[in-house]
Amino acid sequence: MFRFLLVRIASAIPVLFVLSVVTFAIIQAPPGDYSDYIRSQMINQGGASFEQADAQAQAYKIANGLDKPMVVQYVNWVTGIVTRGDFGHSLFYNKPVSEVVGERLPRTLALALVCHILASVIGITFGILAATRQYTWVDSLLSGISFLGMTVPRFLMALIIVYILVFHFNVTEINSFHSAKYGGAPWSWDKFVDLLKHVWPVIAIATFGGLAYNMRVMRGNLLDTLNAQYVETARAKGLSESRVIMRHAVPNALHPLVMYQGVVLPYMLTGEIETAIIFALPTVGPAIVGSMWVGDVYVTATFMLVLSATLIVGNIIADMLLALLDPRVRLGGGAHA
Repeated sequence: MFRFLLVRIASAIPVLFVLSVVTFAIIQAPPGDYSDYIRSQMINQGGASFEQADAQAQAYKIANGLDKPMVVQYVNWVTGIVTRGDFGHSLFYNKPVSEVVGERLPRTLALALVCHILASVIGITFGILAATRQYTWVDSLLSGISFLGMTVPRFLMALIIVYILVFHFNVTEINSFHSAKYGGAPWSWDKFVDLLKHVWPVIAIATFGGLAYNMRVMRGNLLDTLNAQYVETARAKGLSESRVIMRHAVPNALHPLVMYQGVVLPYMLTGEIETAIIFALPTVGPAIVGSMWVGDVYVTATFMLVLSATLIVGNIIADMLLALLDPRVRLGGGAHA
């Protein structure tokens, strides 16, 4: 197992390199850069003439190396990461990219993990209940919930919640993680409760959408597993139905959901884009969209690199979880080792 982990980590390095090249090239492919954003801002909001704005934009472009070829910009960016841990300077936020990522990534990851854990636990539980009560009112009700979770757009649910909060409950502070009085205050129970008051819509919407997928997959897999030969054998040995389901059927039905964890980490970080934009929360999703809009290339490239890394980490974690869940995988890994 340890050797397998080392091999996977070593193989991730060239994959990350290739992904960084492709990502940087795609980001730079559209015409324009941050200097064009400066030019438009000076003309539209500063009242400058085109000649004045263009001169300032060109000067900014040269000063920040945006006039250099894409290959040179990429090499400088990667060299800074490898040698100094420097991900570049954000042109829009006017601060190091590492600070922008450091501000948004931890809170986004914490929020996404809470949503994912709730969606997984509730969705798997609903799937077990629906499969073991097939064609009953319980199955119909839970299947209806799953259908709504997979079909109703998240931005629509977010807009409905915003409308209700603003126009029916007179809530005014919905664009941050905390109320103004708790902004710089140290952590306390009151500040934690205030945080929950601000983020519960995002958690509810993301959990509702996530549990729908988990429930449908778990229900379908468990129905197939309950008809397998080894399950019938376990019943014939006199085991109780609950023991047959939880000890023999459920672990095998979980395999596709465990493998799904390999691709869910990047989705966890970006899946709240629509909701976060509507609620104006400072998380990773809006930062990616905003940096792409203004041409802040190093912020966009760094966040994409982080998402690529989480995809690789997620796949490694999924393999580890599957090995712990299924003894056949452990034996197979040991035999090859």
